[in-house]
Amino acid sequence: MKILTILEVGGLEGLVAMIILIIIGVAAAISLVITVFVKLIYESKDGRKFSKKQFWLTMLISMLICGLISGVICGGGL
Repeated sequence: MKILTILEVGGLEGLVAMIILIIIGVAAAISLVITVFVKLIYESKDGRKFSKKQFWLTMLISMLICGLISGVICGGGL
């Protein structure tokens, strides 16, 4: 009997989509924590306010950095 690899089984599109959604969800959660931490630091000095635009821009930049780190790790760069 032949030994089948996981890619030869077929019909794994759902599994791949689930893995991608998990990676995006984890990156979003980490980015949210980082953004809240940055917001607390920013607002602690001189009574400044952190606008919604700054919040989402910081979250986007943080998610992009998480994506780069994930790509390096999953791509075999490390």
